[in-house]
Amino acid sequence: MVKKYNCSFCGEEIETGTGIQYVRKDGSSLYFCSSKCRKNLLVLKRKPRKFKWTQSYQKQ
Repeated sequence: MVKKYNCSFCGEEIETGTGIQYVRKDGSSLYFCSSKCRKNLLVLKRKPRKFKWTQSYQKQ
């Protein structure tokens, strides 16, 4: 059985054989569906709750 992962930024399901896995120094893994999500979280240090296109978006 193939394990399915969700994007750590937007929450979308990642298809098997696609996406990016990032492993931090402490050993925790982050999975990203695209470079857009990876850059928003790691490089630009943005919070997914502030973007309408993410699943964790909340009205404030």
